[in-house]
Amino acid sequence: MNIKDLQRLPVGYLNTPLEFMPHLTETMQTGKLYIKRDDMTGIALGGNKARKLDYLVRYAKDNGYTALMTFGGVQTNHGRLTMAAAIKYGLKPILVLKGAKPDYCSGNLILSRLMGADIYFVDTTEAEKVPQEKQDAAKKQFLEECTAKIVAKYEAQGDKVLNIPVGGQGIIGSAGYIQAIPEIMQQMKEQNITARYLVSGYGSTGTFAGLWAGAKYYNAPFEVIGIPIEPDYRTKEETAEFINELSQYYDMGFKCRPEDIHLEIGGAHPYGGVGYNEPDPITQQYIKMLAEQEAIFVDPCYTGKVFHGFIDLLRRGVIPHGENAIMLHTGGAPGLWSKEHLDDMQKQFWSDEENITVLKF
Repeated sequence: MNIKDLQRLPVGYLNTPLEFMPHLTETMQTGKLYIKRDDMTGIALGGNKARKLDYLVRYAKDNGYTALMTFGGVQTNHGRLTMAAAIKYGLKPILVLKGAKPDYCSGNLILSRLMGADIYFVDTTEAEKVPQEKQDAAKKQFLEECTAKIVAKYEAQGDKVLNIPVGGQGIIGSAGYIQAIPEIMQQMKEQNITARYLVSGYGSTGTFAGLWAGAKYYNAPFEVIGIPIEPDYRTKEETAEFINELSQYYDMGFKCRPEDIHLEIGGAHPYGGVGYNEPDPITQQYIKMLAEQEAIFVDPCYTGKVFHGFIDLLRRGVIPHGENAIMLHTGGAPGLWSKEHLDDMQKQFWSDEENITVLKF
C-alpha cells in the first residue's frame, strides 16, 4: 500500500500552527526558533496522538471493531486521547493502566474518568518479590494474562476489541506522523521558513519513526533529532527496524540504518530526567523557561524534557549557531495537574515569597 493512498478519519484538527518564538530566539541569540503546536489538535485538550488515531479509528471502523482498548502509565496522554477518539466515533473506551491505583484521581486520569472510560489497573507490585532477573518476564506475562481476560469479557458481551499498543506505536498509527511532514513543509513554504532541524520526543517511537520516515520519503529540508523522554529508551537498532517496516509496508523505497538515527541524550543532566513521569527539578525549570518566554506550557513527562534537550542542543552547538530550528510540541499539559507533579512543584513555585505578595485589608 502506498502511504498517499491511506485513508483517515478526522479525530482532531490538522494544520496545527507552526509558530515563531521571538522572545526565546532573542534570549538564545541564535537562529530563528519555531514550535509546531501539536498540542492544539483540539480533541480532549489536544496532543500528538490525535494524528495517529486518525488512522487507527479508520481501521477500527473499516474492520467492524466496536471498542478501542489501549495501554499506558497512570497519567497516559495517549490513553486520554484514545478514549476521546472512541467516544467521538461511537466506540467503547477501554483503558488499561500499568501500575497501582492511585489514592487520588488527578491529571489525565480524572479526564479519562470524566469521559466514562472503563479503567483497569494492572498492579505488578507483588512482582517485586520475584528474583530480579525474572521480574520483567513476570510482569509481561501478567499483563498479557490480564489483557486476555479483559478482551474475553467484552467479547462475551458481543464487542470486538481493537487492541492499540502503548503510545499508538505501530504501522497504522505511525502513518499520522509520516503524513505530518508534508503539512510542515507546506507551512514552511507559506511562511517563508527555512529550518535544518526538527527536534522531537523519543519514547515509544511511533511519532519519531513516523517523522523520520516522512522526512526521508518527502525529502524534507530538515533532519529529525530525537530526545529520549526517559533514561531507559529504545535502541537505535529497534527503531531502525521499525522504520524499515514502515518503509516496506507503505512502499516508501528506503532503508534506515541505526547510524542514520540522530538521538541526543544529554550529559551531566540527561534529558530523560530521573525516570518516566518522575518529578524532576531540572525539567521543571525548563517548563518555567518556556512559559516565561512564550506563554507556552509543556508537561513534565514528555515535552518539558524535549524542550530541555532543544535548548541544550542550541547551547552546545549541536544545532549550529545561526541555524533555524523547529521543536515539535506533542501536548501533555494535563500532566502538569497530576498530583505527584503538583506536590513536587510546590517547592520551586510556591515557596518563593519574594515574588508572591499578599496585600491584607
